[in-house]
Amino acid sequence: MARMIVIYRQPADVNAFAKHYFETHIPLARKIPGLRKYEVSHGPVTVVAGPPDVHLIGTLHFDNLEAIKTAFASPEGRAAAADRRLYAPDDSGVQMFLFENREI
Repeated sequence: MARMIVIYRQPADVNAFAKHYFETHIPLARKIPGLRKYEVSHGPVTVVAGPPDVHLIGTLHFDNLEAIKTAFASPEGRAAAADRRLYAPDDSGVQMFLFENREI
């Protein structure tokens, strides 16, 4: 399996972010081919050290890294990627991690 973890920092307008993310972005993203599961954090995100500046974490599940590349090359993937720039236009407010994982 592979994951795409998207970490959003605290937005300037939390309500506008939530409205767009949950009403527009997630429905678009759920159409991405190869997406197996979409999870989001619920409630406050805390960190072990330092002040928390993380607002929300999204976790997208795919079969493998190649499936992620294929998914985001699709029209649906490109639409979801373009939409992200509408509600989180500043790249400094978003971190993305793509990786394969294994159970141990």
